Amino acid sequence: MIISIASGKGGTGKTTVAVNLALSLEGKVQLLDCDVEEPNVDIFLKPRIEKETPFYLPRPIVEKSKCTYCGRCSEVCQYNAIAVVKETVLIFYELCHSCGACKIACPEDAIFEESIKKGVIQEGRRENIEFVKGELEVSEAAPTPLVKEVKKRVKDDYTCIIDASPGTSCPVVEAVKDSHFCLLVTEPTPFGLNDLKLAHQVCKKLKVPSGVLINRANVGDKKVNKYCERENIPLLMEIPIDREIAEKYSEGKPFVLEKVEYRQKFQNLLEKIKEII
Repeated sequence: MIISIASGKGGTGKTTVAVNLALSLEGKVQLLDCDVEEPNVDIFLKPRIEKETPFYLPRPIVEKSKCTYCGRCSEVCQYNAIAVVKETVLIFYELCHSCGACKIACPEDAIFEESIKKGVIQEGRRENIEFVKGELEVSEAAPTPLVKEVKKRVKDDYTCIIDASPGTSCPVVEAVKDSHFCLLVTEPTPFGLNDLKLAHQVCKKLKVPSGVLINRANVGDKKVNKYCERENIPLLMEIPIDREIAEKYSEGKPFVLEKVEYRQKFQNLLEKIKEII
């Protein structure tokens, strides 16, 4: 079973929920950090890293001696990463998705590819939890292929928890798609509600069933609760604002290790998810 943890905005406690949920479960558990631009699950989980694998992607290079500047490469590029201006080919690598279309389309075989390191994948373990993290290289602007590579480590016979990026952009879509369920973590504020609506629409488009967990539930207003009721979105759990939880967070410690009553609450959360699935 694959459960993705997402949020429309940053700072709602998405990673906190992912880590504490994983630590509360028994049996075979995987925790995948797919927030590859700012991964921080390991700060709280503190796994023993056993393997590190560099992640490479091809990028196109134009061999000028063969190029006739026909513009075919620019025509087939769906991401506007190539422009042909007079006798110059401009490649904008920040936009390139390494799809290889330009190389295939070139009638003069003037485009070849070289491998560029885009990031690294770390794999490790803490007790019954297998951990996988993707980390994008600094200055790289295309996280989605790395998210896809991390998800290749998903094991069918495990309860797999995926910590997605905040927001609703391409890496979030890649992380959430093919999940059996998406847990949307939000907060009871106007910003939290606005971005929850966006995240819920993403799940609907992907046909992934979803439910809501409200963090810091005893502050703000009740508009998130009313929205969930109106849209028939399951409200699965609430975590109140708690000084002890905040202190443990600031120390990089999962709160279920101290507040053991939350272990049962997260186990109950998993049972609710199973019932919905």
